[in-house]
Amino acid sequence: MSMASSWHKYASPAEASRRRPLILRLDVLIFLAILALVTLGATLMAQSGLISTSFVKTLGKTLCLCLAALAMDLVWGYTGILSLGHFAFFGIGGYAIGMWLMWDRTEAIVQATLARGPLPATDLQLQEAIGSQIFGVVGASDIPWIWTLAGSLPAQLACAVLVPGLIALVFGWLAFRSRVAGVYLSILTQAGTLALSLWLFQNDSGLRGNNGLSGLQNVPGLESVPQSTLSLWFLWASALALGLAYLAAVWLVAGRFGSVLRGIRDDEARVRFLGYEVEHYKLAIFTVTAMVCGIAGALYYPQAGIVNPAEIAPIASIYLAVWVAIGGRGRLYGAVIGAAVVSLASSWFTGGGAPNVNLGIYTIRWTDWWLVLLGLSFVLVTLYAPKGLGGLVDLWTEHRACRRVGDLGPDLGALRAEEEQA
Repeated sequence: MSMASSWHKYASPAEASRRRPLILRLDVLIFLAILALVTLGATLMAQSGLISTSFVKTLGKTLCLCLAALAMDLVWGYTGILSLGHFAFFGIGGYAIGMWLMWDRTEAIVQATLARGPLPATDLQLQEAIGSQIFGVVGASDIPWIWTLAGSLPAQLACAVLVPGLIALVFGWLAFRSRVAGVYLSILTQAGTLALSLWLFQNDSGLRGNNGLSGLQNVPGLESVPQSTLSLWFLWASALALGLAYLAAVWLVAGRFGSVLRGIRDDEARVRFLGYEVEHYKLAIFTVTAMVCGIAGALYYPQAGIVNPAEIAPIASIYLAVWVAIGGRGRLYGAVIGAAVVSLASSWFTGGGAPNVNLGIYTIRWTDWWLVLLGLSFVLVTLYAPKGLGGLVDLWTEHRACRRVGDLGPDLGALRAEEEQA
């Protein structure tokens, strides 16, 4: 018997699973099966009228948040970089796609209005009318330079991915080469996010200040398609993006690159001593996860219908870290579970689904107490269940050690009987 076949005979199920083809791994198959069942079930129930269009949109938005949580788990759970600014990349992706949605829809409305005039409108008149329609709410009519490519869908889709990646690349290069780490890096990412959100709140930012971009649920060219159908299309797109991202993340962490990431998380100095360029690995995962968040944001905000600077505020990135912690960081499925559970629970508690509790002298209204409940859940999970909700999955899927039989000891001094009973 060859050494390779002998190793496979004695390998643990977890080790053997990691060496199977990616698509045949049990955890991957289970995740994809659940994702497909949820998507298919929601589609059938929506078409049967059992669930509303708004709930389908909630499910689609939840899948986008799961995608962002997956990216956060890669950068925090696997690499140990607690970024408190990753939701800013999510918002940038939303702004990028929102600019095209607003521009194209406004252009169609303006062209239809000007066409009823006695004379054909010039390009300058068209531009001025579009500028007045979009920026009149902030008392302006000039079109900012950042809207130069707003009329091109491919360009804005590229911006939704490349702009977050470029910002993360520049920020990460400056931070990691200076060996900023730990709580200092977390504060730095939070400060950068705060600066971005404060800039976006200004009316002269070119993105309509506090008003943000609205009406994003109306997709240009699909005005005749009802929202019930559009919501299903976005649900499918969100599910597809999450499934592909999960496959890519599993492939990434299962190989040597993932081992180095975990090594950086556990003992960065040792990994550096072994000769690995730690900064390069950090920069790569920081940039890639920022781009994934941009994709998630580009899918989320057409379902939400509006994006504004409040979405990029530091508290949003803190929520993202809380979701991952509740789900169980360092477990890809844990991040997805945490984001899904908290997002759906938030919709239920704050959307009026949870009944108020009358205590006689005081009535608990969950719309007021939801954040307190979320904070308490985070504290309890941190203290008593550090593995998060994903730890429950670990208990359910825990494998017993392989029972080995035969000549078990490597030499005459081996404790064969004791090893056989182990």
